[in-house]
Amino acid sequence: MNQHTENQPSATPDFLPIMGTDYIQLYVSNALQTAHFYQTAFGFQPLAKAGLETGNQAEASYVLQQDKIRLVITSPLQADSDIGRHIDVHGDGVRVIALWVEDAQKAWEETTARGAKSFLEPQQLQDESGVVIRSGIHTYGDTVHVFIERKNYQGVFLPGYEAWQPQYQPAAVGLKYIDHIVGNVGWNEMNTWVKFYAEVMGFSQLVSFDDEDISTDYTALMSKVMSNGNGRIKFPINEPAEGKKKSQIEEYLDFYNGSGVQHIAVATDDIVGTVQALVSRGIEFLQVPGSYYDDLQNRVGNIEEDLEQLRELGILVDRDDEGYLLQIFTKPVTPRPTLFFEIIQRKGARSFGKGNFKALFEAIEREQSKRGTL
Repeated sequence: MNQHTENQPSATPDFLPIMGTDYIQLYVSNALQTAHFYQTAFGFQPLAKAGLETGNQAEASYVLQQDKIRLVITSPLQADSDIGRHIDVHGDGVRVIALWVEDAQKAWEETTARGAKSFLEPQQLQDESGVVIRSGIHTYGDTVHVFIERKNYQGVFLPGYEAWQPQYQPAAVGLKYIDHIVGNVGWNEMNTWVKFYAEVMGFSQLVSFDDEDISTDYTALMSKVMSNGNGRIKFPINEPAEGKKKSQIEEYLDFYNGSGVQHIAVATDDIVGTVQALVSRGIEFLQVPGSYYDDLQNRVGNIEEDLEQLRELGILVDRDDEGYLLQIFTKPVTPRPTLFFEIIQRKGARSFGKGNFKALFEAIEREQSKRGTL
């Protein structure tokens, strides 16, 4: 299977044009405290909120923004709610990947006609700032895609939200946009969801990795990367592969109780400055051995960054035919070892750091060993 090809652009029209990621919504047990964490540690700025003060008796949400990235942090206000049940099963985690589209009605019609299970039939939300149309479909596990059409809306976020302007507004750390969002799925489910994104949403396979590419002495996984027509949305899909010990994907599936979003990769134009800022605010990153850097320049060629700074911070480097990239991964940001973040800076490279897989997954295994889950 060890063959990795990049699909050529399709000559057929894109039936589901997506302009970008609109927001990512996390269901958490305490939205106020979690929002404070993302402000303090990751430099997100307060944008909007909804809850009892805005007439919402069911849930409280805080919207945070940094450049083109929006996070919506949501908790239930009542017992025995769908949000509460999601948290009971999965812990804190991603529920909604919202996609910005020109026509939410058409997006729903096109995807459900191709076999998607409807999550939200097209609906209009309206206030004095205009109209938003949204719709949605189910994907892997309990994760959903919501299509957001906001061309006729000028409000702060969505109807039902008000501006949130607290005095506490820590500085941003240089995060720019969402580069990709990675989903973990169960045994032998990867190709099912690859087919879903291809047939239901019109995505193409950008690249694939098998257990020969992504393996250590103990664990392995397989992955395929799906991308929409304009390349703004990239969804790697991971599944476990047979190994001597429990892989990170198996650990995730055990603690998340099923498929879900494993990590969110966010881009920066200055990874050294961004990581230095994050470390100073308490974010912990996976660390690779210092020996990783001993032959780095032989493996990746000349780079602009200072090698000693990269070594000190634990930033990884990889190169493809179009340039190189720098990346680093946080430890889980939730009590369960599930959701984490990747910080990535691309200098021409369009790949995903294949050359770093072994060092990265050995670092993850060291953390698994500490947790007693390897």
